[in-house]
Amino acid sequence: MMLRSWLPLLPLCLLAPENVRAGDAVAGSTPVELDRVRVVGVVPGDGASVPLAHRPYAVRRLDAQAIERMQAGDLTDALRRQMPGVSLNTVQGNPLQPDLQYRGFTASPLLGLPQGMAVYLDGVRLNEAFGDTVNWDLLPLAAIERADLVGGADPVFGLNTLGGALSLHSLDGFEAARTRLDIEGGSFGRRQATLQHGGNSGGFAWYLLADDWGEDGWRDFSASDARRHFGNFSWRGERGRVDLALAQAHSSLNGNGPAPAQLLRDDYDAVFTAPDNTGNELHQAHLRGSFDFTDTVRGNAGVYSRQVDTSSYNGDVADSEVCDDDPAYRCGEDGEPVLDTRGAPVAAAFDAINNLGERRQRMRGGHAQLVFSRPLGERRNQLVVGLETLRAKVRFRSHVEAATLDANRHTSAGSGVEMADAAVDLSATTRSHAFYATDTLWLTPALSLTAALRFNRTRIVLADRSGEDPDLNGRHRFSRLNPALGFAWDVSPALNVYASYGESTRAPTPVELSCADEDAPCKLPNQFIADPPLRQVVARSWEAGLRGDRGEALRWQAGLFRTRNADDILFQTTGGASSNEGFFANVADTRRQGLEASVQGGGERAQWYANYAWLDARFLDGFAETSAHHPDADADGVLQVRRGDRLPGLPRHQLKAGVDVDATATLGFGIDGEWRSGTYLRGDEANRLRRTGGYAVFGAHARWQATPRVSLRLRMDNLFDRRHAGFGALGAPDEVFAGYDDPRFLAPGAPRGAWLGVRFELL
Repeated sequence: MMLRSWLPLLPLCLLAPENVRAGDAVAGSTPVELDRVRVVGVVPGDGASVPLAHRPYAVRRLDAQAIERMQAGDLTDALRRQMPGVSLNTVQGNPLQPDLQYRGFTASPLLGLPQGMAVYLDGVRLNEAFGDTVNWDLLPLAAIERADLVGGADPVFGLNTLGGALSLHSLDGFEAARTRLDIEGGSFGRRQATLQHGGNSGGFAWYLLADDWGEDGWRDFSASDARRHFGNFSWRGERGRVDLALAQAHSSLNGNGPAPAQLLRDDYDAVFTAPDNTGNELHQAHLRGSFDFTDTVRGNAGVYSRQVDTSSYNGDVADSEVCDDDPAYRCGEDGEPVLDTRGAPVAAAFDAINNLGERRQRMRGGHAQLVFSRPLGERRNQLVVGLETLRAKVRFRSHVEAATLDANRHTSAGSGVEMADAAVDLSATTRSHAFYATDTLWLTPALSLTAALRFNRTRIVLADRSGEDPDLNGRHRFSRLNPALGFAWDVSPALNVYASYGESTRAPTPVELSCADEDAPCKLPNQFIADPPLRQVVARSWEAGLRGDRGEALRWQAGLFRTRNADDILFQTTGGASSNEGFFANVADTRRQGLEASVQGGGERAQWYANYAWLDARFLDGFAETSAHHPDADADGVLQVRRGDRLPGLPRHQLKAGVDVDATATLGFGIDGEWRSGTYLRGDEANRLRRTGGYAVFGAHARWQATPRVSLRLRMDNLFDRRHAGFGALGAPDEVFAGYDDPRFLAPGAPRGAWLGVRFELL
């Protein structure tokens, strides 16, 4: 498997000409030492930037060097360890399928969650068209040069930037002129191998990566694998640059989700029902370029094509019962026999179902912008104007197959009995266009004012392809002009003050519009029934803070934020043993406010950091929630949520710290830890049940440079083997386990694990 992944890369590694290392002097040039200024992007790509001290938002950066030192397993793990306000919910129990949460907003690969973060790679939007989901498994960590986390509803970063945006930037051969092989293995049968090759010759550079990851998993039925390939081909001249980035990935992930709390007490590795497999296939191409028309005018543009095919196979307990009047067959809630597609009653022996689905998503987009760095009068000024366009076509098909549960609660396959009225064949076309402008004016050399506007227009067309579900057909339009205004002030060389206000929107996604009828609930991720109109979510965000930068010795930041969402969309549960049946609805306004504080520093031999985040996330309106499995719900499964109740799944407190030390020139080690408070369970928006328990976990890592070209690395997670659950939901365990009366389902955290890696610097 690993050899197949590397075959396209090996000839280039062997035949490539001698590299010109990044940073090598060009003949005849004189090195110039410049003052150190940290700059950050003001748009998702690399087209425009300003010094960090003049961004009116909180911006956190994680670069490749920091990721290397902490030995993170993947991108989301790196963000969780070091970024204040970032937490992970391991809902699926798979390390490549986490819910990443920041300031109470989510970027998740799972359909059904209210997404609230925009994620970009080199300016290409990674939120998928069908549900704004983010497939973290398709991103190779080794190819990331840096990650910038921008807080607040900055409208320039586009739709879904309710709580913030994550802007990722990839490596190229100018920055990573090397040939490197990393091999790692250890606990849970995990193994990973990554081969990188980069170099440059004159104005041309290339960077290639092949990554192969797999594990058996620490829970039952949890084997997974992912293969990622990435290539970046760059040319740069005196006034311009062109980059072509190609990506291909394939994954097969088993994440069997939360399990009943009573089951986990007896068997921590157990799953409720299985399998729950998701397969992703990615093909992406992105061509972008920039050109300096004059010393003060730069233009850049790009076009991209992104194709993601997803298959899902979810085994679940049947939502029907043995018929009272004829125990040979199964009946629904109305007492009528359940029929298959041939019109025959389904036999009572089929006590389970397999939900089978396919999603084909094709996205084509482009972006263009001009950056004017001309003074306005006698004041320094930077104006950025840009256009974005996106066309996405989605084809979704699903059906439900009758199955049986074995002694391990694993469903059978291949019965050939398909349930009537359960098949879906849906197409969705999304067209989105946007214009934006952002201007930063320096009123004085120390005080800058930033204003921004973005106009979004989105059109979504849904069509039933089967001819059996005309209620799926629908046309929806959403548009809005979102403003932002803020300032940043260098009070002194060591103190900076910033404040801002911004607005952003999230249009309802095709999956939400296709599953928005209380009288026709759907099952996630497969069945969709009807599409009453939903309103777009509008976020209004305030932010203010202080920060200081004394170089590598000390950097700190502390800030307050408040974001109010109007017409938040929530998935309301009407049934399903694991609460996967329900509908989407605009339920209430919500508010997320809090405090973030961080400090980091170090010297030549040590680096350290510490940060704290407090989050208060609440409903601002009361509403009647459909929560079928809540013990306090009425006979119709309805629960009254009050104004001021807290949003579930979000920790109120987080504290993180870590230190990394170079003990000698060849030996280094580090330790890090995270403590987070408990959260309310999803389905308990009324806050009537006890929360999940708070917990603290620690990790350690070490490295040894054995020779100039060979190094060893050791990483341990959950050092003290703490059992914990960072996420919980409500379900019906008694549908499988007679006598289980606790409706709480918990997502158990991974036990202690250790991995040993070796790195070979080949060239």
